[in-house]
Amino acid sequence: MLPLAIKALLSGLLIALISEIGRKLPTVGALVASLPLVSVLGMILLWRARPDAENMAIHAEATFWYVLPSLPMFLVIPALLRHGVSFWIALALGCALTIALYLGMMHLGPRFGLKL
Repeated sequence: MLPLAIKALLSGLLIALISEIGRKLPTVGALVASLPLVSVLGMILLWRARPDAENMAIHAEATFWYVLPSLPMFLVIPALLRHGVSFWIALALGCALTIALYLGMMHLGPRFGLKL
């Protein structure tokens, strides 16, 4: 099993790489950020720690359902920025919306049979 420090280093390296690419090529950075690299890395590390097919299936499916409520943030933030809202306020509002939608998903998902 990999130590926590190595897991954190790998995750941080992905974020730093996306940031550097995005600084020079914003749309390419966005493409790389949209790739589920952190999710794939997380699944690999989870599998190494607990190679259980059902556990992995539940994890991957729940990840799908949790990605959906995060998507509106990527439309709200640019809309706010284009309307003159400061970056930090736009980011905070986008994150607040995402949290509210996550809470909604956590509340409503199980009512529709989702394992969240």
